Amino acid sequence: MSQQPPDRSTSSPPARPDASMSLLNNVMDHSLDEGYAEASARRKADGSAGLPRTLRSKLWLAAGLVVAALVVTLGAAEARVSAPVVAKEREELIDRINAETRAADTLESEVDGLRHDVGERQRKALERHGGDQGELVALLSGATPVEGPGVKLVVDDAKNTDQGGGGPRESSSFADTGRVRDRDMQRVVNGLWEAGAEAIAINGQRLTALSAIRAAGDAILVDNRPLVPPYTVLAVGDGKNLAAAFRETADGQYLNALKESFDIRTSLSDQAKVRLPAAPSLIVRTAEPKAAGSDAAESGKGTS
Repeated sequence: MSQQPPDRSTSSPPARPDASMSLLNNVMDHSLDEGYAEASARRKADGSAGLPRTLRSKLWLAAGLVVAALVVTLGAAEARVSAPVVAKEREELIDRINAETRAADTLESEVDGLRHDVGERQRKALERHGGDQGELVALLSGATPVEGPGVKLVVDDAKNTDQGGGGPRESSSFADTGRVRDRDMQRVVNGLWEAGAEAIAINGQRLTALSAIRAAGDAILVDNRPLVPPYTVLAVGDGKNLAAAFRETADGQYLNALKESFDIRTSLSDQAKVRLPAAPSLIVRTAEPKAAGSDAAESGKGTS
């Protein structure tokens, strides 16, 4: 029995793999809404589509660059115009500063000259009115330089001492610091006077009976002139005897206690010859005898 041939009728095509994503396909195939597409078509038909977006961006960028260039150009032109004025004002200011500096230097020179002249006149007055003791009066007042045998005493801060310490000692007791204070130098000088010194100078600054040793912050002032450590004290007198006598005074023992307690460095040596300058400024005072029957309150007055 013959077999019938198989049915070769064409079957339906297989389903697309993305059949289930018809909405996504529609969005991808028609990315532009129909209304927008129609409006774009009408604009193209009317010739009003305008410039491409890239061209408009380039035009805006070019316009911005032109504006920026215009601003920079105007600023440079203004700076160029004002530059000579600024330079002229600067030169005028420099000239004024130089002129005022020269004037100040001139005044300072004149003051130094007048101070020297006054000092010379005072020294001559002391020598002239001192009588037989004119030289002694000039010596004691610091009016003349002096040289002779004496001692050299060097006082210095302890090693590794903080230079930013507090103020001077506020009592007779020692401070917990290795810095030399104005009170220490006062006691050193008083001890040398007591030991028999005839003339004393600290770091080249001659002392007189009216000299003051004070402190300004951390600095030691002698007659308002600042000194820096180490402090070199030169005293004219009988060298070996002066050194021994100073060690025996209460102030000499005070200095030794500073050395032992706070490591303040000191050295004392007798010298065959030391030279002390004259005092930079003198204050001459003359005493007047008290008149009979005058008020006791006026007995201390004098002229200067």
